[in-house]
Amino acid sequence: MHISKKCSTFAANLDTIIKMKENNIPIVDCPYGDYMIGDASGKLMNEYGRYPCKIKCGVYALLVRGTAHATINVTEYDFKANDVLLLEPGSFLLIREFSEDALVYWIVFSSRFLEKNTVNNKMSLSALQLHSPKISVSENHAQVLCSMYDTIVKALNATPTMLDSEKMVHIFNLLQTSYAKYAHEQDEYLVKPMDRKTEIYQDYCRLVLQHYQEWHHVSQYAEAMRLTLPHLCSTIKSVGDRTAGDIIIEAIITDAKSQLKITNLQVKEIALNLGFDNVAFFNRFFKSRVGVTPKAYRNG
Repeated sequence: MHISKKCSTFAANLDTIIKMKENNIPIVDCPYGDYMIGDASGKLMNEYGRYPCKIKCGVYALLVRGTAHATINVTEYDFKANDVLLLEPGSFLLIREFSEDALVYWIVFSSRFLEKNTVNNKMSLSALQLHSPKISVSENHAQVLCSMYDTIVKALNATPTMLDSEKMVHIFNLLQTSYAKYAHEQDEYLVKPMDRKTEIYQDYCRLVLQHYQEWHHVSQYAEAMRLTLPHLCSTIKSVGDRTAGDIIIEAIITDAKSQLKITNLQVKEIALNLGFDNVAFFNRFFKSRVGVTPKAYRNG
C-alpha cells in the first residue's frame, strides 16, 4: 500500500511522536495534533524501537506481514501477520525484534483526543485489554482492516482533506467496535470474569509499573495490596511462571537500559532516578542482571 507524503511514515513522525524526558524513558504521544496515521517496515521498527517507552496516547496497529516480538507492560508477546495490537494510555512498550520483511499499519490518537472522547481518560477497550493487548483476526478480517486504513489515508490526503478531529471521533468509535467484536470471537480472549489469581497478578503488574522507581521490595506491594507476602509471591509465580521479584527487576533494568542509551545522565543520576541511593550497589545490581556494568553497557 502506498502512503503519500502527507501521511508520514514512522521514521518521519518519530521525533514528533516520541518526547524525550531526561529523568525517564521516552513518552509516546502526539504533541501537535489529535491523531497520526502511518506505516513502518520491520527494518525501521528495529532501528527506532530498541529502547522502552511509555505510551501516553492510544495505539491501534495491524501487523500486515512478518513477525514481531515485544514486551508490553511486563509480559512478552509474539506477533504474526494479521495480529492486532491495542495499547491504552499508561502502557509500557519495548520492541525486541521485527522480522526484516515486517510491515505494520498504525493509527495513534493523542492523550488530548482520548480525554475528550473517552470516559475516565481510558479507552473503552481497556477491560478487554487486561487479558492481552493483542488479538488475532482472520485473513478476511485483516483485509477489511487494511481497506479501512487505506480509505482513511486517502481521505486524509485529499485536497482539501476530508478528515478532521470531529470526523476522527467516528473512526475511533468504529475501530473500537470492530476490534471488540473480533476480540469477543476468540475464546482465549477476556470474555468472562477473571479468576482471583489472575486479577491479583494483573493488579500487581500495574502497581509495579507505577512504583518500581521507589518500591524495590515485594513486601511493599503486598502491603499496598493488603495481601500477605507468601500469598502474593505464590500467586504471581503460579500465574506468570516467574517470581514477583523478577517482575520488579525487569522493570528497573529495562528503564535503566533506556536511560543509559538515550540520555546523557551520569550513572549516579540514573541510579537516583531509579531509587538507588548507593551508585556502587546499583552498578553491582545492574551487572548481576545484564552481565556488564552500566558504563560498559552505555559504551557497547
